[in-house]
Amino acid sequence: MSTPRIVHIATDHAGLDASHAIQEHLRERGFEVHDHGPQSYDPQDDYPAFCIHAAQAVVADRQAGKDALGIVLGGSGNGEQIAANKVDGVRAALVWNESTALLARQHNDANVVALGARQHPEEEMIHLIDLFLDEPFSNEERHVRRIGQISQFEAERG
Repeated sequence: MSTPRIVHIATDHAGLDASHAIQEHLRERGFEVHDHGPQSYDPQDDYPAFCIHAAQAVVADRQAGKDALGIVLGGSGNGEQIAANKVDGVRAALVWNESTALLARQHNDANVVALGARQHPEEEMIHLIDLFLDEPFSNEERHVRRIGQISQFEAERG
């Protein structure tokens, strides 16, 4: 029996209810889920810290050889994606349909998915997240090369 994949999740107040439903769904699927907050509804919350902590946990787990991915949720998902992408080693993709969910993994080896809770019904969000989590990276040379160029820039920007 293999160890279940790890999912780190964070949100802002707009995605809190969806986050709870997503976590329950993922645990039922056998994922080990780590909730990086918030724990209660606060319309004035500051999502960047939650998303950054989730993204850092994804990177740390992957560096330790663990199979981990992340989810960040917000009203639109834009700010949450931006926050997650500030963490070196994170490739967060804003997903809004099936194609973007699949291509984020296939072509970009995205390790964090961002979604807007005010943009999708809960059931659709869960479907898009399932697609993202289940889709492998293609390992095609052109995609590996392009990701390498991004990683090189990250390392050299100082």
